[in-house]
Amino acid sequence: MKYQALAEQIIENVGGKDNVVDLIHCATRLRFKLKESQKSNAEQLKQSPEIITVVESGGQFQVVIGNHVNEVFQAVNQLLDTTPNSINQRPKTDENAVKKDKENLFSYFIDIVSSIFTPILGIMAASGILKGLLSLSEALGWLSSSSGTYQIWFAASDALFYFFPLVLGYTAGKKFGGSPFVTMTIGGALIHPMMMSAFQQSLIAGTPPEYFLGIPVTFINYAASVIPIIFAAWLSCLLEKRLNQVLPSTMKNFITPFLCLLIIVPLTFLVVGPLATWVSMLIAESFQAIYNFAPIIAGAFMGAVWQICVIFGLHWGIVPIGINNLSALGHDALFPLLLPAVAGQIGATLGVLLATKNAKMKIMAGSSVTAGLFGITEPAVYGVTLPLRRPFIFGCIGGGVGGAIVGYSQTLTFSFGLVNIFTFAQIIPEHGIDNTVWGAIIGTALSFLFAATATRFFGIKKEAISPETPIKADIASTPHEAPNEVLAPLSGAAIPLKDTPDETFASGLLGQGAAIIPSTGEVYAPFDGEVSSLFKTGHALGLLSQSGIELLIHVGIDTVKLDGLHFSPQIKQGDVFKAGDLLLTFDREKILEAGYDLTTPVIVSNSDDYASIEFVELNKSIQRGQKFITVNHK
Repeated sequence: MKYQALAEQIIENVGGKDNVVDLIHCATRLRFKLKESQKSNAEQLKQSPEIITVVESGGQFQVVIGNHVNEVFQAVNQLLDTTPNSINQRPKTDENAVKKDKENLFSYFIDIVSSIFTPILGIMAASGILKGLLSLSEALGWLSSSSGTYQIWFAASDALFYFFPLVLGYTAGKKFGGSPFVTMTIGGALIHPMMMSAFQQSLIAGTPPEYFLGIPVTFINYAASVIPIIFAAWLSCLLEKRLNQVLPSTMKNFITPFLCLLIIVPLTFLVVGPLATWVSMLIAESFQAIYNFAPIIAGAFMGAVWQICVIFGLHWGIVPIGINNLSALGHDALFPLLLPAVAGQIGATLGVLLATKNAKMKIMAGSSVTAGLFGITEPAVYGVTLPLRRPFIFGCIGGGVGGAIVGYSQTLTFSFGLVNIFTFAQIIPEHGIDNTVWGAIIGTALSFLFAATATRFFGIKKEAISPETPIKADIASTPHEAPNEVLAPLSGAAIPLKDTPDETFASGLLGQGAAIIPSTGEVYAPFDGEVSSLFKTGHALGLLSQSGIELLIHVGIDTVKLDGLHFSPQIKQGDVFKAGDLLLTFDREKILEAGYDLTTPVIVSNSDDYASIEFVELNKSIQRGQKFITVNHK
């Protein structure tokens, strides 16, 4: 499995399998619910080159991965021996976690909201984009709303939102620890054709009321609703747990669902639904009242602070307001205010790309700009703007200025989606493009341009621009006499990297270097530096020299499969060493007997930071401690 080693590292540093109560993922991060947070090791995970950062917020341990988070999520789930999103089926642990969460209601709220909505975030965004593109096509005269093409695509874009009670019933049931199929069925009852027909009949003047066991029923259109099914699912799961405690095991598999449907569905139509609908409208109208009172201030505030909320994962406390607005009002004024916030960080990242001479930072900034255009700003924030500070501040200032303009134009969105370049299509009203659309475009563009320009000329300190500056922290010790040299870490036969029997190493994708076929079982320090990473299996080391050389020493090909057998690290991550210190021993004979190739790539991971890299004469023997690699600065 491609991400198995990373998944193992993550599980180990969240405290092991038994410490995981729940696991979900959003667009860029794994969100763990841990039984005991003190068992986790965030600093260890932050050292991994495949992890952007780790955030502990909102009652969650969040491991920020980036665009390939889904693949890592699947790898972690496979190691946890669960099906996706089903880790919360651990009643005892989950109840303990909930009790702890009640000590912090806000964290509990964030956890509930993110757990319910993140599993469907991708399809929600896709549906919103399709809705927006249909609106754009209709406004430009490309499609007619009466055409079959339009109607089929509209059905595809609207299905999720129309059947929201069904989908949220499933995710809410999983979060609350009950049967998701029972809660999904309750959601289905809310939008059953018979109930929808009864709602339509109730709108006709003079229609006699309907009764349930003599109690009058208020029929409401629950299609696309959010809050009613969440409350109904919570009650159903609460009842289910109580019933399972008293019913015999031979009966509860069918009696418990039967009683849940028998009791909760009528209760939802009679009490929960109307009450939750009233709460939903109250939230929507309250937000609208605050927004209408001072839209410029609201825009400036949201544009400036949104990315701060994203850093800590607290944006999930705000996102449901926008979703509820769309459900209750048919439009939303919150999401357009976030366009400048996203554009500000993209602009600041572009400013870094234009200003820096550091090759590695250029690569990171370039990929982050591309991801940011599609609404994924975590790589830009964690990897570029936040570490440099000034760019992040300029991005927030730009977001505030642009948000004020968007607020002044009172722009609305008419479908949900990640805030990205497609959002402009989602703000087109039925009557076509108007000033609110232009207000969003102007505010977003101004935010982008301000952040990019300010960062380009004032955002990066001179020392951060230098290509010689290592991205990681400096080591406070005496420099080695030859800071640009890498000594041979092993004794053996030195060969070109292209002759390594592994395509990934041989291609140079991981950096330039050479390889050594070891004649002994020791790895020695090739310079003065520190251990920046140490694989759990002990077969590979990441080293950082005082002058900024990042070196990977990978003992053998596919030796990760030995799971640490025959490897004995003599150091740990974070240790400082001197050239010639013993770093690792391995049993050469037993590894060879096990059928593994011991060719050891020695790679300069940050090769792009240097003008050139020179090697000793290869295809000959070399002794450890001899000059092996020389890096030449640009």
